[in-house]
Amino acid sequence: METGSLENERSAGEEPVWTALPPGLLRMRRLLLVLWLGLAAVAAAAVPAVVAGPVWSACAVLPLALTVWGWVLLGRNWRSWRYAERADDLLISRGVLWREETVVPYGRMQLVEVTSGPVERHFGLATVQLHTAAAATDATIPGLDPAEAERLRDRLTELGEARSAGL
Repeated sequence: METGSLENERSAGEEPVWTALPPGLLRMRRLLLVLWLGLAAVAAAAVPAVVAGPVWSACAVLPLALTVWGWVLLGRNWRSWRYAERADDLLISRGVLWREETVVPYGRMQLVEVTSGPVERHFGLATVQLHTAAAATDATIPGLDPAEAERLRDRLTELGEARSAGL
């Protein structure tokens, strides 16, 4: 489908075309979960076993149960994140129990930045952060491929400049 016809389709009032986050974010978060709660499970098993006896190593069950629960919750949270580029604004939707949808008009964007911390860089991920005049606007899209994050930044900046010129 050509870009021009896609723009016409978006502006025709149809449902937005949602884009899900790539699976790299889920892999990174699950690895960190297993790493930290795995260390907690080892500590919860070793320390009581040494101090009070081997029966107390059963204390490791709680961190292991939290790991399984966190694994499931991270998957549900990751599936809830999505974004859509429309003709006049960007939609960001997230949340499992409490759905939250943020609408950011292109003309109101003041700054679009791409950030990537050391852990994100290791996993080949980047985050797009949108800043508007409203301090309460939480417009963040985490876990994107760096090339997609830069493409989105450039597109949003271009659209923002074009829309703000008409204000």
